[in-house]
Formats: sequence, C-alpha cells, structure tokens
Amino acid sequence: MNVVGHPPEEILAQVFGFSGFRGEQAEICQQVINGGDAMVLMPTGGGKSLCYQLPALAREGMALVVSPLIALMADQVQALRELGISANYLNSSMEGSEAAQVQQDIGEGKIKLLYVAPERLFTSRFAELLSSVKLSLIAIDEAHCISKWGHDFRPEYLKLEGLARQFPEVPRIALTATADRSTQAEIQNKLGLESARLFTSSFDRPNLHYKIVLKNNPKRQLLRFILNDHLGDSGIVYCLSRKRVEETAAWLKSEGIKALPYHAGLPADQRETNHKRFTKEESVVMVATIAFGMGVDKPDIRFVAHLDLPKNMEAYYQETGRAGRDGTAADCLLLYGLSDMVFQQQFFQNPDSPPEVQQADLERRLAFWKFLESADCRRAGILNYFNEDYTGKCGRCDHCDSPVSLLPNATQLAQKALSNVFRTGQFYGVTHLVQVLMGQKNEKINRAGHQSVSTFGLGKELSADGWKSVYRQLLTQGLLTVEENGAWKLLAEAKQVLNGQQTLDLSAGQEGEKGKQRATSARSSKAQAEFSKPDSSSLFDQLRNLRKDIAKQKDVPNYIIFADKSLWEMAEYRPASLVELGRVYGVGEVKLEHYGEDFLEVITQFNT
Repeated sequence: MNVVGHPPEEILAQVFGFSGFRGEQAEICQQVINGGDAMVLMPTGGGKSLCYQLPALAREGMALVVSPLIALMADQVQALRELGISANYLNSSMEGSEAAQVQQDIGEGKIKLLYVAPERLFTSRFAELLSSVKLSLIAIDEAHCISKWGHDFRPEYLKLEGLARQFPEVPRIALTATADRSTQAEIQNKLGLESARLFTSSFDRPNLHYKIVLKNNPKRQLLRFILNDHLGDSGIVYCLSRKRVEETAAWLKSEGIKALPYHAGLPADQRETNHKRFTKEESVVMVATIAFGMGVDKPDIRFVAHLDLPKNMEAYYQETGRAGRDGTAADCLLLYGLSDMVFQQQFFQNPDSPPEVQQADLERRLAFWKFLESADCRRAGILNYFNEDYTGKCGRCDHCDSPVSLLPNATQLAQKALSNVFRTGQFYGVTHLVQVLMGQKNEKINRAGHQSVSTFGLGKELSADGWKSVYRQLLTQGLLTVEENGAWKLLAEAKQVLNGQQTLDLSAGQEGEKGKQRATSARSSKAQAEFSKPDSSSLFDQLRNLRKDIAKQKDVPNYIIFADKSLWEMAEYRPASLVELGRVYGVGEVKLEHYGEDFLEVITQFNT
C-alpha cells in the first residue's frame, strides 16, 4: 500500500479505519511528516503508535522503530500487516535465516516499518546496512528506558544519542507513557532532543477505576473481585515473588478461574505458551511478576490487580495502564499492608547506587506511599504526581465512591505515636507499640516494663487498626523508619512534630469493618456501553465468534482482526453495505476487502 504524500486524514481513514485523530495526534503526525523532531508524552492507550506509524506511511523511505519489547514488536508487526503495511522486526528471538531474510528485504526496499531492539542498532553489519537505506524517520519507543532515575532503565538506550549524529537529516520522535519532569529533561538531553517540539497529553485514563484496599486475606479479596466484577474477563494479577505467582495461579485455577503463571523462572517454552494463550484466548487471567506486561498490546484487558506493592508511582501507573487500552471501562485493584512497605524499605534499597540515586528512589517510594494513605481522589493523586493539575472528584475511584475523612486532632495523635516509640526504647514493632498505647497487659509488656511508661493506655480513642493506620502514615511521611529486625525508630524529622513546630493531616484510613466492606463491595464494570436494541448483544456475540474463527485460522490474536469496539459498532449500527461497514471504527480498506463480506453476511442474516 503506497500512500506517500497523501494527507494524514486520508491515510487515517483509508489505512487505519479511524474517522478522526485523538488529542494531539494530528499535530504530532504533521510535525514529523514535515521533517521535525518530536518528544511525545502520552498515556498508555492514548494512541502513541499511530504518531509514528502514520508519518512512516506518508514519508518516503523506511521507518526505524527502536523498542526494547520483543513481544510488542511481534504484535505490532502482525497488526500492521493486517492493515496491508509491509512491516517486520529484528531481535534476538529470530533464527539466523529469518534475520538474514529481513536484512535482505531491507536492502531491497521491501520494508516500510522496521522494529529493532536497541542492542542490534550498533552492530557493524546492521549499521552498514542502515547507511545504504533511505530512512523516513526514527522512532524511539519507551524512551523513559534511557533514564537512570526511572523504573525501567536499559543501559543500551544510552547509545541512542548516536543516531542524531549518524542520521542528522532524519526526523526523530521519542515516545513514553511514564515520565515526570526530571525524567522528561533527561530523555531530551540524552537523546539530543532539546530543540524538539514537546507534546504532553493528559496522563488521565478516564476509563480506569482505581481501588486501593488494605489486605485482609488477599487471595479471597482477589477472588471476590473477579467473581463479582470480572468473571469471564481477561486480566493481569501482579505478584512480587515467583513463588506467590505460582501459588496464586494454582489457587485461582482450583476456584474455576482460567489462570496462568508467568515469571522469569519458568521454562522459556512455558512462558511463550502462556503468553500466547493470554494474547489469543479470551477470559485468561495471567498471574505474573513485572517481567510480564511491557509490550503486551492486548487492548481488552479488563482489570489489573496488584497483590504486592509496585515500586513507585511510575511503575504503578505503567502497570495499571495495561488495562482498558481499548478505551472502555476497566478496573485497577491494589491490595497492600504495612508489611509491604517494610519489605520495600528493607529490600528495594541498593547500597551500591550513588547517594543521589538512593535519595531519588527514597523520595519516589515515599511519594507513592503518601498516595496510598491519602484521603484525596486517587485520580487527582496520580495526575498531580505527574505535574498535571486535577481538582475535584473523578467519580471513578474508591475514595470518590466512599469518601475518607481526616482524623481530628491528627497532630496530637502523631505526637502520642512518636512519643510512644521513644518511650519504649525504639526496639519494638508496630503491634507492641499499639498494645502499649491501648493499655493492653500481656507478658511481653510486663517483661519490658512498658506498663509504666507515660504513653501506656494513652491511646484509647482509636482502635488497633486506627493506630496501625497512624503509624503507616508516619512512615510514609518520613518521620519513622523500620530496621531490619523490625524495630521502629524515630527519624530526625520527627522532632519538629514532637516539639509542636509542625502540624500534620492524617487520613482516618480503612479501619475495621469499614475497610472490609470497601474491599469486597461489588461494582459493575461493563466493557462496552449499553446497546440501544435488546437483541444487539446476541449479534455482538455472533460477530465475536466469527472473529474468533478467523483469528484461529490465521493464528493471530482476536483483536488483530477487529477490536471489540469495532464489533460493538457493527452490532449497534448494523451496516447494510460494504460502504456503510467501511465507516465503522477500525475498518480500513484492507480489512474491508479481507473480512467485509463475512461480517456483513452475519449482520444481514441476523436482521432477516
């Protein structure tokens, strides 16, 4: 398909089947088509890929797309080929003969978009091959991987600055979904994109519902969440350890959920099999470490659940962003507890890192913990972290569903809690500290003589859960720390609070039965909007079955044929001709030619 020089709007409709651009896509595409550089910050699901795929079609030559994500390369190449675009990739997963054929096709000008892993770029053979090819543009995806301060640092990305010198006349576009201001600046500096035009889309994902709940039998909480809201949906469950991944997947399977494990310790063939099943089948729940997810292009993931804390806000945003890439409703559930915070503090520190990196990691961790314990709207917390102003209530998070109040006399409560740590000698864990505050008598307290300290029985205005919430929040505010032996200690910053020089706000938290109810309350999450006709859901199911048969025959994921949104529009509007079908979302000329008659036949028969 040759559309070089055609207007962007025409390419958008003819090739991709979209009636209009979203957000700043049109301006970004025009910037690159005109030969300018661009730096693009756009949330997952916001349409980043189109920002380089469309200009690649509009310009002469081959587009070079640098990506660290092997799985994503394969998925995007499949999708592009279904659109009639000559695309391919080069990475370490290929056999030598396959790679040789791709390189031959490059030399013969047969490839319009080439995806390549960064380590391949600077081999002498590939560099020589590129020098003989006319490049239309260079796209650097997942650009945050260049940042040593970020959560996905890839050392090989540091070499990418050489592309500007090697191809000074070729426009470059760097894209990422997760970058705060310091990371943005680092990306631009290290890639030589200081003069590039910056496009910053909103980080808001309005279709995602956020729920963050204290752990209370987490496997049961997860199961209720799936059974109540997402039975039959595709989803991802993240766990920190390989052992927990396998245990959780096996347990969900025993409860009738089609769950699969994924982690780096599994045999390569099992990982590949499970990945393919998740991509191509419906209703699969993948239980995984964070080794899974980057590069998953599946648009109909209806939920992402965390059974352990993500490392920081960037990681949380990126991982939850894998839900609802098709723009329809999806849920994000995070279960956490104090033990998760203590674990992070003790095991996520790297003493070999430079002091400034350690400090940056600490600040990011504390910022994320404050977000967890805040009483504010979850969406506001996420967007404000990424320097985006957001006020009011989003109506799509647990705190908007069930508002959390602030504790009265929070500073005095904090003083009691901090003083209690000091009075008991800074040698004890949170359970002992809470028992002292509540005036409980047991052998350990008697043996330590803590029934005689001034804080004994001084905290009867809160329950045990309430005091644990206070201690968690003091930890998140950098006033306390937990040693490796579990002992809580005061930090220097606590002195100002104890002396009355600093006041605090503390959330009432998720206390007792209230927390349990909020953790288990059912909430309907429909993947699509309601149909206007009562029988449209039946037609939608028939169209899905046809899509499934075609995808199975071609050995590609269902969404490569048509997205759910495309099938929904077919069922809702019921086109009666190929011309009308061509106006449906995602139905470009090539897909119309390949599949139009089959889908139109199902619609016509349903209507008769």
